[in-house]
Amino acid sequence: MDELRLPELTRRQETILGFVVRSYTESLKPVSSQQIAEQANLQVSSATIRNDLVALEELGYIAQPHTSSGRIPTENGYRYFVKHLIHHGNLSHSDQSRITARLESNPLASEAWMRTAASTLARTAGSAALVTQPIAETSRFKHLELIGIQGRLVLMVLVLQGGTVAQEYLNLVEVVPQARLSEVAARINAICPDLTANDVRMKGTALGLLEREIAELVADRMERSDSSQVRVYRDGLSETVATFPTSEGQQQVIRALEERAFIHMILNDILTPEMGPVQVIIAGEGRWEAVNHLTMVLSRYGIAGQVSGAIGVLGPTHINYGRAISTVRYVAGKMTDMLHTLYDNPAEPDELPPGSKSG
Repeated sequence: MDELRLPELTRRQETILGFVVRSYTESLKPVSSQQIAEQANLQVSSATIRNDLVALEELGYIAQPHTSSGRIPTENGYRYFVKHLIHHGNLSHSDQSRITARLESNPLASEAWMRTAASTLARTAGSAALVTQPIAETSRFKHLELIGIQGRLVLMVLVLQGGTVAQEYLNLVEVVPQARLSEVAARINAICPDLTANDVRMKGTALGLLEREIAELVADRMERSDSSQVRVYRDGLSETVATFPTSEGQQQVIRALEERAFIHMILNDILTPEMGPVQVIIAGEGRWEAVNHLTMVLSRYGIAGQVSGAIGVLGPTHINYGRAISTVRYVAGKMTDMLHTLYDNPAEPDELPPGSKSG
């Protein structure tokens, strides 16, 4: 939003614009000058209010759907409101307690945890919500086990830093005894702790033939883990679709939440690497035509440099901005705090949360 240059307003014009935005997002009815005069407590004449409304309309912050109707906010009106006028208050203590209790009722980073986060976001913000699973920013080696199954078939169990457990069957060129498999795993475990996939591959070049082949397979599996599609958890779509005034908006929010490639395009293009800051994208900000009927309130959560995910709420441009922003900020902060607890006190591989395992 900071890339868009918005003309500045006088204090009274800001008050009027804020009143129009809040009134319209609550009632979805155009706001009249009489309503502003009676309820905004400006202590100026109706003629002055009408002049300010004309000025706001000329600046592109409000519009008049019909000659005899009141005013409604434009996309830039919403942007100015979010940038300059909204008060980013905290959620109520009851909302915070309810969110915390729901998140803490599930194992950290598990599928149930992320589904709960999505449903909590949707219910609290009153809009559609998405949560992506937390993934390591770059996979790093932790531990390897090689288990002979039958003949040349071997099960590779690879544990990565952060808790991901990958299992893969290997069909070796010849039968290798279990003692030799254990020896190979021990050798790789000794020289590869906390290495990236490329570093594991480089270390393997100095090893014997079997160790080098296994190291290559380990590196390949780590790279696939880095590039694997992130799972997205959604909630509140059906209720939110009905709040869009046009079919174009309905189709966009369905696509934004249902198409995996579309979701990742949005998240990769919009979200900054920093944890915590909430980003508000209104009508595509003039850059994303594919979401020009949506407002998206998004944030990263996680531990910088180690593991991160994304959360957000999506809805029409008349979304309740204060509620959406405060909800996303609080939930992202709570999930970040909980992940710090998990990573500061790592579990053993057989104690990892169910959602951290992948095959």
